[in-house]
Amino acid sequence: MTMKSARGVTFRLDEASGVPAYRQIIDQILGAIAGGKLAGGDQLPTVRQLAVDLEINPNTVLRAYRELEIRGVLATQQGTGTFVTPQKVKPDEAERQRRLTQMAGEWMARAGAEGFTVQEVIERLQEFAAEGRRKR
Repeated sequence: MTMKSARGVTFRLDEASGVPAYRQIIDQILGAIAGGKLAGGDQLPTVRQLAVDLEINPNTVLRAYRELEIRGVLATQQGTGTFVTPQKVKPDEAERQRRLTQMAGEWMARAGAEGFTVQEVIERLQEFAAEGRRKR
C-alpha cells in the first residue's frame, strides 16, 4: 500500500510492524518534515485520497491529521486542504524514546525472523560500540 504526494513523499503502511496505521502516518509525516521532504505550506493528500490509496478507513487518516493539528504541525483550511505549518518539528524526549523503542522492536522482529537471538544482537551492538570508541 503506497501513495505519493505532490512533493514525492511516499506513504507506506507496514501491517506486520504492530504499529497502528495512524501512528505510521504521523511518523512518516514528521520524518518527511524533519528530512526536508515536506516544508511549511506544502499540501498533504486529502483524508479521503490517502485513505483510498492506503486502503484504510478515512477515520484512521483523520486521526493522524488531527493529532498533528493539535501539535501545531498541520493546519486544515476548510475547502482548501491540509497543509504543513511553517514551524519546526522538535521531538520531545518522550517522543524520541518512543521512536527508538519502535525502531528497536521492528529491528528485533526482523532479526528474529532471520533466526538471530537477542543475545547475538546485543553482542554485535557491543562490538559496534567498541569499534566506535576505538575510532575516536
